[in-house]
Amino acid sequence: MTYEYKVVEVREKLLGGKMSGDKLEGLLNEHARQGWRLRAITGAEIKGRVGPGGVEGLLVTFERSV
Repeated sequence: MTYEYKVVEVREKLLGGKMSGDKLEGLLNEHARQGWRLRAITGAEIKGRVGPGGVEGLLVTFERSV
């Protein structure tokens, strides 16, 4: 079986300030409806669009068969 993977960078601001369980759950369910399965959630410092610093966030990895 062959798989494809998708990694989504989730910054705190994308979740409306603090990361809430409800908003993360919504993201996971949205991808599940598209056939993606959660493989991993990793905490990371994600580079912001402006300036040298990063922001706290998550890397959410999904998998689905092709």
